[in-house]
Amino acid sequence: MMRILAGAVMIACVATAAVAADTVVMQAKNGNVTFNHAAHNARLECKVCHGGGKPGRIDITKATAHKLCKGCHETKQGPTKCGDCHRK
Repeated sequence: MMRILAGAVMIACVATAAVAADTVVMQAKNGNVTFNHAAHNARLECKVCHGGGKPGRIDITKATAHKLCKGCHETKQGPTKCGDCHRK
């Protein structure tokens, strides 16, 4: 019984880590922006956000985030109001 319980706990931990890895938090003064990377990756090519280089952590400013993220959300019907993305 203990082995089954231990196995279930391990599976739950691995599943939780996998889901958490799909969540990205961008730090912002107006409130952090949290989004699901896997959901965005399913709809867009990596180069849309990461450019032509190797995908990895991106350094983004307020101006580039608003141009890239908000601009895309306006054309693809995503959230566009400040409080929809920025959470304190």
